Amino acid sequence: MALERTFVLLKPDAVARRLCGEILARFEAKGLKLAGMKMLKVTPELSKQHYAEHVQKKFYPQLEEFITSGPVVALVLEGPGAISVVRTMLGSTNGRESALGTIRGDFGMSRQMNLVHGSDGPEAATREISIYFKPEELLSYPTSLDPWTFAGDEV
Repeated sequence: MALERTFVLLKPDAVARRLCGEILARFEAKGLKLAGMKMLKVTPELSKQHYAEHVQKKFYPQLEEFITSGPVVALVLEGPGAISVVRTMLGSTNGRESALGTIRGDFGMSRQMNLVHGSDGPEAATREISIYFKPEELLSYPTSLDPWTFAGDEV
C-alpha cells in the first residue's frame, strides 16, 4: 500500500459548531499527516466546480446554498490508504444513521448538514485537491513518529 493523499472539506456546519479542531485531532490521532490546510469561503462558482456532477440535479441549489453559507476548512491528508481510512472515519452520509465512533455518528444529526466531505476515490481526490490547492501549497515531510505509525513495507 502506497502513501496516498485525500481531500477533506470541513463544511460550514463544522466550522459554526467549532468542531474543526476535534475533527482534525481525530485524523492526526489516527496517524494521517496534514499535507495542506486553508480556511476559505466557497463561492457559487467554486461550488459548481467542486460539485460538478450534481449541478443539474434537483437538490443542487440547496447544496450550493449550504456550502456557500459560511467558511470552510480545506484539508489534504496523507497516509497509507488515506482515502478509505478517511471515508471509514467519516461514517455514513446521514449522521442519524452513522455508527457511533465515526465523525458523523458522534457529531451529526443530518443528511445535508453532515459536517465533512471526503474524496470517494483516487480520481476524485486528485481533482478535488487541484480545485482547492496549488501544488506549492502542499507539503510532504518526515516526522520522528512515522516509524511508530506504520511499518516501512506499508508505504
